[in-house]
Amino acid sequence: MNILQINSSIQAENAYSSRLADSLSAKLRRQFPQAQLVVRDLAKTPHPWLDKAALIAFNTPAEQRTFQQAQRVALDDTLIEEIQRADRIVIAAPMYNFGIPVQLKAWIDAIAKARVTFRYTEQGVEGLLKGKKVYVIQTAGGIHRGTAADSQSAYLRTVLGFLGMTDIEFVYAEGLALGEDAEQSALKSAEDRIVALAA
Repeated sequence: MNILQINSSIQAENAYSSRLADSLSAKLRRQFPQAQLVVRDLAKTPHPWLDKAALIAFNTPAEQRTFQQAQRVALDDTLIEEIQRADRIVIAAPMYNFGIPVQLKAWIDAIAKARVTFRYTEQGVEGLLKGKKVYVIQTAGGIHRGTAADSQSAYLRTVLGFLGMTDIEFVYAEGLALGEDAEQSALKSAEDRIVALAA
């Protein structure tokens, strides 16, 4: 059993999303004592954005790449290898301005590789990251779940499903900026959900 935890908040381990993700990963490790946990904090170690230079590097045959191009490709390959090995994936996804953090988008752009994590067939797109359980910890200052303002959940479900990861559970902690009572209620609700998922 391999567990991969992705933290994406700019507040690193101090963020609600990171702390809730830590809680879920810890409970999964208690359920699977032999599990190996890899934590990738995208705030502490940001991944480079997908830009023109990166795209050229990916499309250049390996034997023709410059040293810099090979280094850039290797960064994405590391993230792809991590998620390929993972059986359980915990994604901490705070909502920033009604969307995911740019750090998390850079990670998604890195792992979404044609002919590696998905492929086009005569029957359509086939995601190649199958057989994985994904938990998304979604935190927000306001309350958006189930409304048109929550484009984040739909996006994550779509892009992860595109890559073959269709077994997804969401944990919501919303209303965190609406006062102390709302904050504590949201965190308790999220922890209760985490306990149920890890049971």
